[in-house]
Amino acid sequence: MPKKGGKHAEMGKEMQAQCKRAKVEEACSLSVMNFENPDSLFGSFISPIKQEMFFREYWEQKPLLVQRNDPLLAAYYQSLFQLSDLKELCSQGLYYGQDINICRCVNGKKKVLNKEGKVNYMQLKKDFDQKKATIQFHQPQRFKEELWKIQEKLECYFGSLVGSNVYITPQGSQGLPPHYDDVEVFILQLEGEKHWRLYKPTVHLAREYNVESEDRIGNPTHEFILKPGDLLYFPRGTIHQADTPLGISYSTHVTISTYQNNSWGDFLLDAIPGLVFDSAKEDVVLRTSIPRQLLMQVDTADSTKKLSSLLRRLADRLEDTRELRSSDMKKDFIMNRLPPWLGCDSDPLTPGGKLPKIDSKIRLQFRDHAIITVEPDQENSDEIRRDMVYVYHSLKNRRETHMMGREDDTTSEEGASQQTHGLRFPLSYLDALKQIWSSSTVNVKELNLISDEEKENLALSLWTECLIEVI
Repeated sequence: MPKKGGKHAEMGKEMQAQCKRAKVEEACSLSVMNFENPDSLFGSFISPIKQEMFFREYWEQKPLLVQRNDPLLAAYYQSLFQLSDLKELCSQGLYYGQDINICRCVNGKKKVLNKEGKVNYMQLKKDFDQKKATIQFHQPQRFKEELWKIQEKLECYFGSLVGSNVYITPQGSQGLPPHYDDVEVFILQLEGEKHWRLYKPTVHLAREYNVESEDRIGNPTHEFILKPGDLLYFPRGTIHQADTPLGISYSTHVTISTYQNNSWGDFLLDAIPGLVFDSAKEDVVLRTSIPRQLLMQVDTADSTKKLSSLLRRLADRLEDTRELRSSDMKKDFIMNRLPPWLGCDSDPLTPGGKLPKIDSKIRLQFRDHAIITVEPDQENSDEIRRDMVYVYHSLKNRRETHMMGREDDTTSEEGASQQTHGLRFPLSYLDALKQIWSSSTVNVKELNLISDEEKENLALSLWTECLIEVI
C-alpha cells in the first residue's frame, strides 16, 4: 500500500509481485498481436499472462498491471493512435461533443472546454498547450484500421460490444476526476507516461458511471506509472484517476472497454418475458386472473407469495425445456457491433464462388458474426402470430457508426443502414440451420428439410448473404 505523498512508482506488494512474474515470463511471450483467431488475439493482448489465470484471478475481481519492457510492442502500440494523427483526422471533419471532448479536472470536477461545431486543429492544439486540457477522442476504431482489427476480434471473443476512447493529456495535468465506470476496462499506454491511482470500489461491478469525491475514496490500493507497451486492466466499479507527470511532455493511452449491460440481470430482463409468454400458452395457472383490486393495494404480501410460487413454476419449466430465448440482447449486439475486418482497402463483401446446388458441400463463414433466434413473425400483423426463425448478421454493418449512439436511427438515411441485417425462415428450418452452424461442413442434400427445393433455397439464401461458401 503506497503511503500518502509517496513516490509515484510505488505499488502494493500484490501488484509488484504480479509485475515481476509478468516480466520473468515475457521472454517467451508474443511481442505483437496474434490475429489468427479471437482466442489467439486475446491471448497476445494480455500476454504474458495466461487466459486461464486472467479469468480465474482478475476478471471482475481485481486490477491487473502488465509492465512490459519490449520495444517492438511499444512501437506497435504507438501505431494504434498518436497525437500526430489528430491533424490529419481534423482535416477529415471532426466535431466537438461527437468525436472530440476537451476537458480538465479542476478542484475534483470535470470541466468541459468544448467549442461549437467542427474541430479546428490549431485551436485544439492551443487548448492542449495553453489550457493543459485533455483531448478525449471517441471511438478511434472508426478511423484507425489496427484498432478496428483488435476490437472486431475482441467482440468475437467476448460476444459483447467493445468500444474505445483515446486520451491525450499534457504534462502536469489531469483530464478526469476520480470516478468509476460500468465497463470492464483495458488500458494500453501508447505514448509518454501516465501516473495512475486505483481505489477500492464503493460499488462492486457497478452498473453506471459515477464521480467520487477525494475525501470519500481513501488511499489508493495501487499506484504506478504506465509506459508505452504496458497494459492495465480493472473491473467495472474500480475507482481510478490518472495524470501526466511533470517532465513528460504528454501521455497518450487508449481505453478499450466491454461488458456494458451484459450481466445475468440484463440477460434475465431480456429472456424472462419470452419465457412467461410461452409458458402461459401451456399453463392455465399463469392464465388465471390476478386478485381484484391488486393494482390498487398498498399491502401486497399475499400476492407476493403467489408470485413467488409462479416464479418457481417458471423455473421448473425452464429446467425441463432447457431453452431460454434471448432476442433483444442478441439483436442489439449484432446490429451495433463492428463488421469483419477483411484487410486494408478490401472491397465490400459479395457472394463469391460457385452457386450452391443440391449436390454441393457447404461451410459456414463468419460464424462469430451471425446468430439464430426464434421470434414471433415480425411481418404478420394477425392477432395469432406464429414463430419464425431469424438469422441476423453483422457483415453489412458500418464501421463509421460503431458505438456512436442510435439517435434518429429509424428516421435518418444514415440510420437506416444501422438496422439489423438478416434472413427469415419458417420454424421448420431451425434444425437445418443448427446443422450448418454446428458442422464444419455439410452436404446440402443432407440438410434436415423435407424437399430438395427447401434445401437448395436455404443454402442459396445463406450464400447470397455471404454466410456460407461452397467447398
